[in-house]
Amino acid sequence: MRLIIFFLFCNFSLQPIFAQQQKMRVAVAGTSHGHAAFIFGRPSKGDLEIVGIYEPDTAVAKLRMRQFKLPAELFYTDLDKMLDATKPTAVLAFGSTFEHRKVVEAAAPRHMHIMVEKPLATTLEDARYMHMLAKKNKVYLLTDYETSWYPSVAKTFELIEDSSFTGQPRKIFVNDGHKGPKEIGCGPEFLDWLTDPVLNGGGALMDFGCYGANLMTRLAHNRLPISVTAVTRQFKPDVYPKVDDDATILLDYGDMQCTINASWNWTFNRKDMEIYGDKAYIKALDKNTLVRKSGERSAAEIQRITDQDIAVYEDPFSYMIDVIKGKQTIQPEDLYATDNNVIVVAILQAARESAKTGKTVYMSAIK
Repeated sequence: MRLIIFFLFCNFSLQPIFAQQQKMRVAVAGTSHGHAAFIFGRPSKGDLEIVGIYEPDTAVAKLRMRQFKLPAELFYTDLDKMLDATKPTAVLAFGSTFEHRKVVEAAAPRHMHIMVEKPLATTLEDARYMHMLAKKNKVYLLTDYETSWYPSVAKTFELIEDSSFTGQPRKIFVNDGHKGPKEIGCGPEFLDWLTDPVLNGGGALMDFGCYGANLMTRLAHNRLPISVTAVTRQFKPDVYPKVDDDATILLDYGDMQCTINASWNWTFNRKDMEIYGDKAYIKALDKNTLVRKSGERSAAEIQRITDQDIAVYEDPFSYMIDVIKGKQTIQPEDLYATDNNVIVVAILQAARESAKTGKTVYMSAIK
Protein backbone atom coordinates (compact mmCIF):
# COMPACT_ATOMS: atom_id res chain seq x y z
CA MET A 1 0.00 0.00 0.00
CA ARG A 2 2.84 2.40 0.92
CA LEU A 3 4.53 1.65 -2.43
CA ILE A 4 1.34 2.49 -4.33
CA ILE A 5 0.90 5.76 -2.42
CA PHE A 6 4.58 6.62 -3.01
CA PHE A 7 4.25 5.88 -6.74
CA LEU A 8 1.11 8.00 -7.06
CA PHE A 9 2.74 10.87 -5.16
CA CYS A 10 5.82 10.76 -7.39
CA ASN A 11 3.73 10.45 -10.54
CA PHE A 12 1.66 13.56 -9.84
CA SER A 13 4.52 15.62 -8.44
CA LEU A 14 6.77 14.92 -11.42
CA GLN A 15 4.20 15.85 -14.07
CA PRO A 16 4.92 19.61 -14.02
CA ILE A 17 8.67 18.93 -14.14
CA PHE A 18 8.24 16.58 -17.10
CA ALA A 19 6.05 19.10 -18.92
CA GLN A 20 8.69 21.77 -18.39
CA GLN A 21 11.40 19.51 -19.77
CA GLN A 22 9.30 19.04 -22.91
CA LYS A 23 9.48 22.73 -23.82
CA MET A 24 11.56 23.37 -26.93
CA ARG A 25 14.46 25.74 -26.32
CA VAL A 26 14.48 28.55 -28.89
CA ALA A 27 16.65 31.62 -29.36
CA VAL A 28 15.75 34.82 -31.20
CA ALA A 29 18.30 36.29 -33.63
CA GLY A 30 17.52 39.95 -34.21
CA THR A 31 14.48 41.88 -33.00
CA SER A 32 14.23 44.84 -35.41
CA HIS A 33 11.50 43.17 -37.49
CA GLY A 34 8.01 44.34 -36.58
CA HIS A 35 6.93 40.71 -36.69
CA ALA A 36 9.01 40.03 -33.58
CA ALA A 37 5.72 40.53 -31.76
CA PHE A 38 4.69 37.14 -33.19
CA ILE A 39 7.04 35.39 -30.77
CA PHE A 40 7.36 37.90 -27.93
CA GLY A 41 3.62 38.48 -27.76
CA ARG A 42 2.70 34.83 -28.23
CA PRO A 43 0.52 33.49 -25.40
CA SER A 44 2.27 30.76 -23.44
CA LYS A 45 1.30 27.30 -24.67
CA GLY A 46 3.88 25.49 -22.58
CA ASP A 47 5.61 24.22 -25.72
CA LEU A 48 8.64 26.50 -26.07
CA GLU A 49 11.02 28.57 -23.99
CA ILE A 50 12.98 31.60 -25.19
CA VAL A 51 16.47 31.03 -23.79
CA GLY A 52 18.37 33.84 -25.49
CA ILE A 53 17.91 36.94 -27.64
CA TYR A 54 20.58 38.37 -29.96
CA GLU A 55 20.22 42.08 -30.64
CA PRO A 56 23.37 44.06 -31.45
CA ASP A 57 21.59 47.43 -31.22
CA THR A 58 21.32 48.16 -27.50
CA ALA A 59 18.64 50.81 -28.08
CA VAL A 60 16.45 48.29 -29.88
CA ALA A 61 17.15 45.71 -27.18
CA LYS A 62 15.99 48.13 -24.48
CA LEU A 63 12.90 48.92 -26.55
CA ARG A 64 11.95 45.23 -26.73
CA MET A 65 12.61 44.81 -23.01
CA ARG A 66 10.11 47.58 -22.28
CA GLN A 67 7.55 46.50 -24.87
CA PHE A 68 7.40 42.84 -23.89
CA LYS A 69 8.70 42.96 -20.30
CA LEU A 70 11.71 40.82 -21.20
CA PRO A 71 14.54 40.32 -18.67
CA ALA A 72 17.86 41.95 -19.59
CA GLU A 73 19.79 38.74 -18.91
CA LEU A 74 18.20 37.14 -21.99
CA PHE A 75 19.92 39.62 -24.32
CA TYR A 76 23.28 39.22 -26.08
CA THR A 77 25.15 41.45 -28.52
CA ASP A 78 27.15 38.55 -30.00
CA LEU A 79 25.27 35.89 -31.97
CA ASP A 80 27.89 33.13 -31.62
CA LYS A 81 28.23 33.66 -27.88
CA MET A 82 24.47 33.58 -27.47
CA LEU A 83 24.13 30.29 -29.35
CA ASP A 84 27.01 28.66 -27.48
CA ALA A 85 25.74 29.82 -24.09
CA THR A 86 22.07 28.92 -24.57
CA LYS A 87 22.24 25.89 -26.91
CA PRO A 88 18.76 26.23 -28.39
CA THR A 89 17.09 23.60 -30.53
CA ALA A 90 15.89 26.26 -32.96
CA VAL A 91 16.70 29.86 -33.85
CA LEU A 92 14.06 32.39 -34.92
CA ALA A 93 15.32 35.24 -37.11
CA PHE A 94 13.61 38.61 -36.68
CA GLY A 95 16.25 40.94 -38.08
CA SER A 96 16.66 42.24 -41.63
CA THR A 97 16.29 39.85 -44.55
CA PHE A 98 19.94 40.52 -45.45
CA GLU A 99 20.97 39.11 -42.04
CA HIS A 100 19.25 35.75 -42.60
CA ARG A 101 22.40 34.31 -44.16
CA LYS A 102 24.45 35.26 -41.10
CA VAL A 103 21.93 33.50 -38.83
CA VAL A 104 22.00 30.32 -40.91
CA GLU A 105 25.82 30.39 -41.07
CA ALA A 106 25.90 30.51 -37.28
CA ALA A 107 23.05 28.12 -36.45
CA ALA A 108 23.22 25.35 -39.08
CA PRO A 109 26.79 24.12 -38.28
CA ARG A 110 25.70 23.96 -34.64
CA HIS A 111 22.87 21.68 -35.77
CA MET A 112 20.20 24.16 -34.76
CA HIS A 113 17.04 24.47 -36.84
CA ILE A 114 16.09 27.89 -38.20
CA MET A 115 12.91 29.77 -38.99
CA VAL A 116 13.18 33.14 -40.76
CA GLU A 117 10.53 35.72 -41.57
CA LYS A 118 9.61 36.04 -45.22
CA PRO A 119 11.31 36.20 -47.65
CA LEU A 120 14.13 33.72 -47.25
CA ALA A 121 16.90 35.98 -48.59
CA THR A 122 17.61 39.14 -50.58
CA THR A 123 19.56 37.34 -53.33
CA LEU A 124 19.42 33.98 -55.04
CA GLU A 125 23.09 33.41 -54.19
CA ASP A 126 22.33 33.75 -50.47
CA ALA A 127 19.20 31.59 -50.71
CA ARG A 128 21.05 28.75 -52.41
CA TYR A 129 23.94 28.96 -49.94
CA MET A 130 21.60 28.87 -46.96
CA HIS A 131 19.78 25.90 -48.46
CA MET A 132 23.08 24.08 -48.93
CA LEU A 133 24.12 24.75 -45.32
CA ALA A 134 20.81 23.48 -43.99
CA LYS A 135 21.00 20.28 -46.06
CA LYS A 136 24.65 19.68 -45.20
CA ASN A 137 23.98 19.99 -41.48
CA LYS A 138 20.61 18.19 -41.64
CA VAL A 139 18.58 20.96 -40.08
CA TYR A 140 15.26 22.48 -41.08
CA LEU A 141 15.26 25.96 -42.60
CA LEU A 142 11.69 27.27 -42.63
CA THR A 143 10.31 30.56 -43.96
CA ASP A 144 7.26 32.02 -42.25
CA TYR A 145 4.49 33.81 -44.13
CA GLU A 146 1.29 35.02 -42.52
CA THR A 147 -0.75 33.53 -45.37
CA SER A 148 0.59 30.08 -44.47
CA TRP A 149 -1.61 30.29 -41.38
CA TYR A 150 -4.81 31.06 -43.31
CA PRO A 151 -7.56 28.39 -43.36
CA SER A 152 -8.89 30.00 -46.57
CA VAL A 153 -5.53 29.43 -48.28
CA ALA A 154 -5.34 25.80 -47.14
CA LYS A 155 -8.88 25.22 -48.40
CA THR A 156 -8.07 26.86 -51.73
CA PHE A 157 -5.19 24.47 -52.35
CA GLU A 158 -7.35 21.52 -51.35
CA LEU A 159 -10.00 22.53 -53.89
CA ILE A 160 -7.41 23.04 -56.63
CA GLU A 161 -5.86 19.62 -55.99
CA ASP A 162 -9.35 18.22 -56.56
CA SER A 163 -9.47 19.57 -60.10
CA SER A 164 -13.09 18.46 -60.49
CA PHE A 165 -14.10 21.87 -59.10
CA THR A 166 -11.79 24.44 -60.68
CA GLY A 167 -10.36 22.44 -63.51
CA GLN A 168 -7.02 23.70 -64.79
CA PRO A 169 -6.01 27.00 -63.16
CA ARG A 170 -5.41 29.60 -65.85
CA LYS A 171 -5.25 33.08 -64.33
CA ILE A 172 -4.16 33.84 -60.79
CA PHE A 173 -4.09 37.19 -59.03
CA VAL A 174 -2.39 37.70 -55.68
CA ASN A 175 -2.84 41.08 -54.00
CA ASP A 176 -0.84 42.01 -50.91
CA GLY A 177 0.08 45.12 -49.00
CA HIS A 178 -1.20 48.13 -47.10
CA LYS A 179 -0.98 51.94 -47.06
CA GLY A 180 2.77 51.78 -46.43
CA PRO A 181 5.01 50.82 -43.51
CA LYS A 182 5.46 54.41 -42.35
CA GLU A 183 1.77 55.17 -42.79
CA ILE A 184 0.67 52.22 -40.65
CA GLY A 185 3.11 53.11 -37.88
CA CYS A 186 6.07 50.74 -38.24
CA GLY A 187 8.84 51.68 -35.81
CA PRO A 188 12.04 53.41 -36.94
CA GLU A 189 14.12 50.30 -36.13
CA PHE A 190 11.98 48.40 -38.68
CA LEU A 191 11.78 51.18 -41.28
CA ASP A 192 15.57 51.64 -41.24
CA TRP A 193 16.13 48.33 -43.00
CA LEU A 194 12.72 47.73 -44.61
CA THR A 195 13.29 50.77 -46.83
CA ASP A 196 16.93 49.94 -47.57
CA PRO A 197 17.68 48.44 -51.02
CA VAL A 198 20.42 46.18 -49.61
CA LEU A 199 19.04 45.12 -46.23
CA ASN A 200 15.57 44.41 -47.64
CA GLY A 201 16.57 43.81 -51.26
CA GLY A 202 13.97 46.32 -52.43
CA GLY A 203 10.73 47.84 -51.22
CA ALA A 204 7.17 46.65 -51.76
CA LEU A 205 8.40 44.20 -54.41
CA MET A 206 10.27 42.23 -51.75
CA ASP A 207 8.03 42.95 -48.78
CA PHE A 208 4.80 41.84 -50.44
CA GLY A 209 5.78 40.34 -53.79
CA CYS A 210 7.15 37.34 -51.89
CA TYR A 211 3.65 36.28 -50.79
CA GLY A 212 2.42 35.84 -54.35
CA ALA A 213 5.63 34.11 -55.44
CA ASN A 214 5.35 31.70 -52.49
CA LEU A 215 1.68 30.85 -53.11
CA MET A 216 2.16 30.50 -56.87
CA THR A 217 5.21 28.26 -56.41
CA ARG A 218 3.06 26.01 -54.21
CA LEU A 219 0.30 26.01 -56.82
CA ALA A 220 2.81 25.17 -59.58
CA HIS A 221 4.39 22.36 -57.50
CA ASN A 222 7.79 24.11 -57.52
CA ARG A 223 7.81 24.52 -61.28
CA LEU A 224 9.73 27.61 -62.35
CA PRO A 225 7.82 30.12 -64.47
CA ILE A 226 8.99 30.46 -68.04
CA SER A 227 9.42 34.19 -67.62
CA VAL A 228 9.03 37.09 -65.20
CA THR A 229 8.03 40.61 -66.19
CA ALA A 230 7.81 43.38 -63.61
CA VAL A 231 7.09 47.06 -63.34
CA THR A 232 7.87 49.02 -60.17
CA ARG A 233 6.90 52.55 -59.21
CA GLN A 234 7.77 55.19 -56.62
CA PHE A 235 4.43 56.86 -56.05
CA LYS A 236 5.79 58.33 -52.80
CA PRO A 237 9.46 59.17 -53.47
CA ASP A 238 9.44 61.73 -50.67
CA VAL A 239 8.53 58.96 -48.20
CA TYR A 240 10.47 56.04 -49.73
CA PRO A 241 13.31 57.61 -51.77
CA LYS A 242 15.54 54.53 -51.94
CA VAL A 243 13.12 51.74 -52.90
CA ASP A 244 9.99 51.00 -54.88
CA ASP A 245 6.64 51.34 -53.13
CA ASP A 246 4.58 49.53 -55.78
CA ALA A 247 5.23 46.48 -57.94
CA THR A 248 3.31 44.50 -60.53
CA ILE A 249 4.85 41.14 -61.39
CA LEU A 250 3.67 38.85 -64.18
CA LEU A 251 4.67 35.18 -64.04
CA ASP A 252 4.14 33.19 -67.24
CA TYR A 253 4.02 29.39 -66.95
CA GLY A 254 2.78 28.67 -70.45
CA ASP A 255 -0.41 27.00 -69.22
CA MET A 256 -1.00 29.55 -66.42
CA GLN A 257 -0.38 33.22 -65.71
CA CYS A 258 -0.04 34.85 -62.31
CA THR A 259 -0.22 38.57 -61.64
CA ILE A 260 1.24 39.66 -58.31
CA ASN A 261 0.17 43.09 -57.12
CA ALA A 262 2.43 44.17 -54.25
CA SER A 263 2.05 47.68 -52.90
CA TRP A 264 2.53 50.15 -50.09
CA ASN A 265 -0.25 52.20 -51.69
CA TRP A 266 -3.40 50.20 -51.07
CA THR A 267 -6.24 52.07 -49.36
CA PHE A 268 -6.69 49.10 -47.01
CA ASN A 269 -4.67 46.17 -45.66
CA ARG A 270 -5.00 43.14 -47.89
CA LYS A 271 -3.71 39.62 -48.39
CA ASP A 272 -5.99 37.92 -50.89
CA MET A 273 -5.84 35.83 -54.02
CA GLU A 274 -8.10 34.89 -56.92
CA ILE A 275 -7.74 31.70 -58.91
CA TYR A 276 -9.67 31.28 -62.14
CA GLY A 277 -9.82 27.77 -63.58
CA ASP A 278 -11.44 26.61 -66.78
CA LYS A 279 -14.43 25.36 -64.73
CA ALA A 280 -14.77 27.73 -61.77
CA TYR A 281 -13.08 30.37 -59.67
CA ILE A 282 -12.00 30.62 -56.05
CA LYS A 283 -11.27 33.80 -54.13
CA ALA A 284 -9.58 33.69 -50.73
CA LEU A 285 -10.59 37.17 -49.60
CA ASP A 286 -8.98 37.05 -46.18
CA LYS A 287 -7.93 34.56 -43.53
CA ASN A 288 -11.38 33.04 -43.13
CA THR A 289 -13.45 34.06 -46.17
CA LEU A 290 -13.70 31.97 -49.32
CA VAL A 291 -15.80 32.75 -52.40
CA ARG A 292 -16.57 30.03 -54.92
CA LYS A 293 -18.41 30.27 -58.21
CA SER A 294 -18.86 27.68 -60.94
CA GLY A 295 -20.70 28.43 -64.12
CA GLU A 296 -21.83 31.75 -65.50
CA ARG A 297 -25.36 31.57 -64.11
CA SER A 298 -24.60 30.07 -60.73
CA ALA A 299 -24.54 32.30 -57.67
CA ALA A 300 -21.29 32.87 -55.85
CA GLU A 301 -21.02 30.90 -52.64
CA ILE A 302 -19.40 32.67 -49.69
CA GLN A 303 -17.99 30.45 -46.95
CA ARG A 304 -16.38 31.10 -43.60
CA ILE A 305 -13.45 28.69 -43.28
CA THR A 306 -11.77 27.97 -39.94
CA ASP A 307 -9.26 25.46 -38.65
CA GLN A 308 -12.28 23.33 -37.73
CA ASP A 309 -13.02 22.91 -41.44
CA ILE A 310 -9.52 22.07 -42.61
CA ALA A 311 -6.29 21.03 -40.92
CA VAL A 312 -4.01 24.06 -40.80
CA TYR A 313 -1.53 25.45 -38.30
CA GLU A 314 -2.66 28.94 -37.32
CA ASP A 315 0.50 29.34 -35.26
CA PRO A 316 3.83 29.06 -37.14
CA PHE A 317 5.80 28.10 -34.04
CA SER A 318 3.53 25.14 -33.32
CA TYR A 319 4.14 24.05 -36.91
CA MET A 320 7.92 24.43 -36.50
CA ILE A 321 7.91 22.40 -33.28
CA ASP A 322 5.94 19.57 -34.87
CA VAL A 323 8.22 19.52 -37.94
CA ILE A 324 11.32 19.31 -35.76
CA LYS A 325 9.78 16.58 -33.60
CA GLY A 326 8.75 14.58 -36.65
CA LYS A 327 5.03 14.97 -36.02
CA GLN A 328 4.59 16.89 -39.27
CA THR A 329 6.26 16.01 -42.57
CA ILE A 330 7.26 18.95 -44.74
CA GLN A 331 7.20 18.53 -48.50
CA PRO A 332 9.51 20.46 -50.90
CA GLU A 333 6.59 22.47 -52.32
CA ASP A 334 5.09 23.41 -48.96
CA LEU A 335 4.79 27.10 -48.16
CA TYR A 336 7.43 26.98 -45.39
CA ALA A 337 9.84 24.70 -47.30
CA THR A 338 13.30 25.83 -48.41
CA ASP A 339 12.91 24.35 -51.91
CA ASN A 340 9.82 26.47 -52.46
CA ASN A 341 11.46 29.57 -51.02
CA VAL A 342 14.64 29.37 -53.06
CA ILE A 343 12.35 29.56 -56.11
CA VAL A 344 10.58 32.53 -54.50
CA VAL A 345 13.88 34.40 -54.24
CA ALA A 346 14.72 33.49 -57.85
CA ILE A 347 11.39 35.00 -58.94
CA LEU A 348 11.94 38.15 -56.87
CA GLN A 349 15.47 38.59 -58.23
CA ALA A 350 14.19 38.19 -61.78
CA ALA A 351 11.43 40.71 -61.05
CA ARG A 352 13.98 43.25 -59.81
CA GLU A 353 16.04 42.73 -62.95
CA SER A 354 12.99 43.06 -65.20
CA ALA A 355 11.88 46.28 -63.49
CA LYS A 356 15.40 47.69 -63.76
CA THR A 357 15.93 46.86 -67.45
CA GLY A 358 12.37 47.12 -68.70
CA LYS A 359 12.71 43.67 -70.25
CA THR A 360 11.17 40.26 -69.62
CA VAL A 361 13.54 37.90 -67.79
CA TYR A 362 13.50 34.28 -68.92
CA MET A 363 14.12 31.89 -66.05
CA SER A 364 16.12 29.52 -68.24
CA ALA A 365 18.84 32.18 -68.16
CA ILE A 366 18.97 32.22 -64.35
CA LYS A 367 22.17 30.55 -63.17
